[in-house]
Parts: sequence; C-alpha cells; structure tokens
Amino acid sequence: MQFEKLVFANIIHREDYARKVIPFLKEDYFSDNSDRLLFSLIDEYVQKYNNFPSQEALTIDLGSKTGIVQKLYEETSNTIESLKVEEVSELEWLVDSTEKWCQEKAIYNAIMKSIQILDNKEKMSKGAIPQILSDALAVSFDTHIGHNFFDDSQSRYDFYHRKEERIEFNIEYLNRITKGGLPKKTLNILLAGTGVGKSLAMCSFAAGNLLAGKNVLYITMEMAEERIAERIDANLMNVTMGDLAEMTKESYDKRLEKISRKTNGKLIIKEYPTSSAGSANFRHLLNELKIKKNFIPDIIYIDYLNICASSRIKYGSNINSYTLIKSIAEELRGLAVEFNVPILSATQTTRSGFTSSDIGLEDTSESFGLPATADFMIALISSEELESLNQIMIKQLKNRYSDPARYRRFVVGIDKSRMKLYDVEESAQDDIVDDRPLMDKTQFGQRDDDRNKKKSKFDIKNFDDFV
Repeated sequence: MQFEKLVFANIIHREDYARKVIPFLKEDYFSDNSDRLLFSLIDEYVQKYNNFPSQEALTIDLGSKTGIVQKLYEETSNTIESLKVEEVSELEWLVDSTEKWCQEKAIYNAIMKSIQILDNKEKMSKGAIPQILSDALAVSFDTHIGHNFFDDSQSRYDFYHRKEERIEFNIEYLNRITKGGLPKKTLNILLAGTGVGKSLAMCSFAAGNLLAGKNVLYITMEMAEERIAERIDANLMNVTMGDLAEMTKESYDKRLEKISRKTNGKLIIKEYPTSSAGSANFRHLLNELKIKKNFIPDIIYIDYLNICASSRIKYGSNINSYTLIKSIAEELRGLAVEFNVPILSATQTTRSGFTSSDIGLEDTSESFGLPATADFMIALISSEELESLNQIMIKQLKNRYSDPARYRRFVVGIDKSRMKLYDVEESAQDDIVDDRPLMDKTQFGQRDDDRNKKKSKFDIKNFDDFV
C-alpha cells in the first residue's frame, strides 16, 4: 500500500490519528490527481462538520462534484473503496512517519519551485528562494497550542519541582545569587571598565568549569588563542604568568598531565578577528566541532560582545550603536537557546562608569539594549583600596534567577599574576553594604505594618478558608 493510502485509511478509521495530522497536511503533498481530489473532499468535510468522513460520505460527496473527468472520478472512487486498515499500527510510529513524509514532500516541492523560479517559470524573484527552502525545512507536527491551566497542572507541578541543570561557578557567592549556577539557554554579561578584569574573570570561570568536568568553548576576538590558553594555564597550574614563561617543557608537560587526570572535560579556544564574526559564524563553528571533533560545549564564553558582528545588520550600514549592540545581544541569546547552553560574555562601561565606585545599568556603554536582553548581569568594580587587599567587588545589576537585592554587593579575591578569582573569608564581607528592599519603611517614613490598620476582605490567614 502506498503511504498516501495508509494516511487516508487511518484518517477515515482512526480519529486519534486524524486529529493529530490533519492540521498539517496540505493538498500539494499528494502527487496523484486522484489523491489530491480525495484530500480536498476530506478537508472540506472536516472544515464544515468538524468531524471526519466515512467512506460512504466521501463516495456521496465525490458523486456530487461537477466538472470531474470520468477517469479521475473512477480512480478516486476506487481509492475510497480500498481504504481499509488491515493492521492497527502504533499511533506514535504512525504520526512520526506521517511527519517525516510531510517534511520530505515539503522539501521536494520547495526544490522544484526554486528550480522553476531559476528557469523564470514562476513570477517570483530569486530572493524568495531562501525563504521557500527555510519554510520547507521548518515543517513539523507541533501540537502544542498553549498551556491549559487546569488540565496541565501535573506538568506544571513537575516543572516547579524539577531541578534545573546549571553550570556552577567556582565562586560561592556567584552560585548563591544564581541558585547554583547559570541555567541553559541564557545570556549572561560581565560589565567592567578597561583593565579591570573581564577577560581574567572569564578565563578563571572557564578554568573552573573545565576542572568540574564540563566542555568549554572560549571564543576570543580581543586576544590571540595562545594568550587565552596562557591565562588558563597559569590559573590551572597555579603559577604566575612570569613563571609559566620560564617553565621547562618537562615540567610543563608533567603539570598538564596532572590536570588532565583531574577532569574529563575539554576546552576549545577559537580566535576570530575583531568585529568579523557573529552568531552565524559561531553556529557554523558549533556544527563543525560536533561533526569533526564530537565536541558539544556545556558553556560558551565570548570575549567580548561589543566586538562581535551582527548577522542581521551589515557592517558599515547607517545604524546607531543602540540597535547594533541590541541586535548582537539578541542573536547571541538566540544562539544560546538554539544550542541549549549558557553564554557568558562581557561589555565595557561608559567613561563615567570607568571612574565610578558604584556602577549601574546606566553605565553600560554603547547600548542600553544589552541589559534589556541579558538574563544576568554583574559589574566588576575595582579601586585602590580593593587592589591593596587583592580583592574586587561584584555588584548585581540584573538577575532573572534570583532576587537581585540579596547579596547585592560582595567581594572576591583576585590574583592577577595567576589569572584567578577565588573565595575570600566570610569576614571580608562585613564591611560591604548589602542593599536590601526597603520593607520596613514607606516613602513617608511609616512602617509597612502600620500603614493600614483596617483589614482587607481579601486578607487570608488560611488558604483552606478561602477554598
């Protein structure tokens, strides 16, 4: 039996199958004229009665059709009579097979239409070809049309209690404010002035991820691959950059082997020229790494966002920096969603932010569209006093994972010679003013619990009393 006949037979005799596939079937998926006519009869019936026709109903509707040549009528009538389900197939297999068949037909039709456009047989521009092929490749049986609040309560409850996989930091306070690390499908940003330590922080985090057994992809457009690798070497081997340059080959190999035994993670560092690569290039790199090296990253570092290129906006076009940087941020976040990884990148402060001891979102250089797009954003703040203590302050600017008012500011240790951030003693946080919500006072100085002595009728002490 041709697959088309299998589709028709199950539509007629199996409503559970029919309701899953009929919204996605199209007349041009059927190559024979008789099959196209039969599908149009079924589709008309479904649209009119919101139900599926029997063989008898199809035969009657076929007989009432006018303008059909005798041969086409006979072929269609014979097909209707042959529609029997001899063996009941597994529903999931049947739906999956139908989806695959629809995808193949859609791609075939798109290729044939593209050829006709190239041969000037279709009154469409050649620029329409990419979209035609893209639409064909996007064909799928997506049956999800929304979350039913009551019917889907079990899946919602499971979601609430499901432990989300996160990529942990090697800094305890960063894990606290992110509830255990960076979730997948997110864009995370470090904000700091020039020379404060953006690349140092990313190299330190990448080294921690590698030791934790994660696969790390580090994309650099600011420094050479070897310079990034040198910083991570110094971090992992716990030696200064100067000592690393003077280390013998034997000693270097021995230390590197010792590190490799501690982890099963991999680190790939890829360099691109400044402002020459964007999300399209990174997508191609990820696909190549998967095919050629069987490498799938758990986290991606991009050093840094402002010197990436946009895949949507051409270089040199008359566009402002707000739109350009926002476009790059949106594309990188889309890449994180597409490949199911967290992306960590960085951006510069403005001139005023460089000298500020209390950086805010308004100090983001070039585009406020970046913090609007990012899921998580922290500032790295340095001062002469902090430098003398070998510390750097971290301030939360935006946090979709937790309450940003909790641990608003904290300090971590920094060792610039070894390219390392590390936890400091808890007592080091004592002098840090930790911003918290003003829950105890209103703007007029009253306490919240004294604002309204009269109880509202919506006050509920016991939820069971409400229901």
